[in-house]
This record gives sequence, C-alpha cells and structure tokens, in this order.
Amino acid sequence: MPIRIPDSLPARAVLESERIFVMTEHRALHQDIRPLRVLILNLMPTKIVTEIQLMRKLSNTPLQIDVDLMYTSTYSSKNTDRAYLSSFYTTFDEIKDQRYDGMIITGAPVENMAFEDVDYWDELCQIMEWSKTHVYSTLHICWGAQAGLYYHYQIQKYPLPKKISGIFLHTPLDLTSPLFRGFDDQFYAPHSRYTEVREWDIRKVEDLNLLATSDEAGVFAVERTDGRQVFIVGHPEYDATTLKTEYFRDLDKGIHPEIPANYFPNNDPSQLPVVNWRAHGQLLYTNWLNYYVYQVTPYDLRDLENHP
Repeated sequence: MPIRIPDSLPARAVLESERIFVMTEHRALHQDIRPLRVLILNLMPTKIVTEIQLMRKLSNTPLQIDVDLMYTSTYSSKNTDRAYLSSFYTTFDEIKDQRYDGMIITGAPVENMAFEDVDYWDELCQIMEWSKTHVYSTLHICWGAQAGLYYHYQIQKYPLPKKISGIFLHTPLDLTSPLFRGFDDQFYAPHSRYTEVREWDIRKVEDLNLLATSDEAGVFAVERTDGRQVFIVGHPEYDATTLKTEYFRDLDKGIHPEIPANYFPNNDPSQLPVVNWRAHGQLLYTNWLNYYVYQVTPYDLRDLENHP
C-alpha cells in the first residue's frame, strides 16, 4: 500500500529505507483514484516513533492512503519541537469540517490519572464525538481504547497491582470476525500499561463485541457491533525494541520496573528480543483497513452524515 505523506516528513526516509512504498504528494497528484483518508491523532510524547510504527502497519495493501497527523492544541508537547508540529501536524479546529475514511487514536502515558484530569480531556471528548459523524471507522489503541470505551460506553478502567509489560498470548473469540481473519488460533501481542478494562463490563453492553482476550493480560480487542469503533487494549504496532526502550527508561527514572514478560531471551535484558508478534500485528491493521474502512466507507465522504 502506498501511503501519501508530506515530501519532507522525517519518517519518509526511515520507511523508504525499509522498502516501504511511500508516495510523495507530488507523485500522488498525478493519480486519478480516490485514496483512503486516514487521520492519526497522536497523543504519544515520542511522536516520530509512533508515526513510523503506525505508518509501517498502514503500508501493506495495494490501496493508496492519505495520512493526516493531528495533535491536541490544549496540551503543549514537551518532547516534540513546535516547529515540527507546525510543519507536519494539524489541530482539530483546522480539520473539523473535513471527513475521513478512518482514524487512529493512539495511547498516551496518562493511565494513572482520572480521565477528567487529563489536560486535553475535553478536547479529546470533542474529537471523539465528532468522529461519530465525520469518520467511518475509528481505531483506538491502549489508553486511547480505554478513553474511547469510557467516553462512548461509560466503561471504567481499573488500576492494576503492577504494570503489565511484555508479550502475551491471546485467543480470538471468533475467528470469523473480519478483524481476525487469517489469524492463528492463538497469537502474541505486546502490552504496556498500568490499568485495565474488564471483560464483564464489556459483555454488559449490547452494542459491543468482545473479540480477543488473554489469560494473563485480559481484554485485548473490542468492537462496536457495526465496526465503526474498534478498541485495541495493547500495542500490536510496537517495534522489536520498544518495550526494551521503555524498560531502561523507567530504570533510569528509578521506577524499578519488572523485566517485560516473555520478551528478552532467558529473561536477560542484555539480550536482543525475538519478535513473535509482528505478522499478526500487521494482519490486524491490514484487516481493519480492508474490512472496516475500504470495503464499507462511502465513496463520497459527504455521505457519512447518512451513516451515523
């Protein structure tokens, strides 16, 4: 899949070095097809890292995608240069009259705070409400999934006795679900969080389908019955060394984290992790794009108002 991004976006060089088909704006202007429009609301402090991880996953079908990047204007990022945000990101006020085939809301390192205490919570609520009429399918990741479940369905998050960090085995509850089409009977996926949503709370909501769980990590995947909202309480897009980076970062902060579970060979942080989740992570994003966005979104996005 070619993804169309600004010609000078730093992620372009990384993606092209990995032989990922990146289409520049100049080349895309000469194509006579309608690309999918995908908006990424990036709430992570390491924005460039998250951009690259997500764009890798969006790049593996024969579809062309136009990617817009958005940040919250009510919170001033301490880790990303303002000039970078001004060059490559937009704000909600700038795109609120536009419509998108798909949207991704990322996680954020604010799990231990009440939702209402997060600086940009009111803005995020406004964006999530807007998404119901201006986006065909929205994919929520990790804290973004917890925030979406809370806002749309009043499902609470609960603190865990200790952080869940590592690679965990999961079971799809229905292999006929389009999101898990082509999956094995079990699959691995990364988690990195201090809170959880609970299966019982989700099963009580008639509009939600529980799609995959883990004996160790709990709920993994939930969808609204019509596929317009998808919630992934994990990080299938993580790179090989993301959990390693987080682990040593927390060590340097004096947090004394536990070694990520099922991650380092022999549980030894000096060894390189062996990736066993990449293929299923790719398939999940590809399935979302294909079955939840491409095959069902209206050709004329102005018709979204007829798909509440």
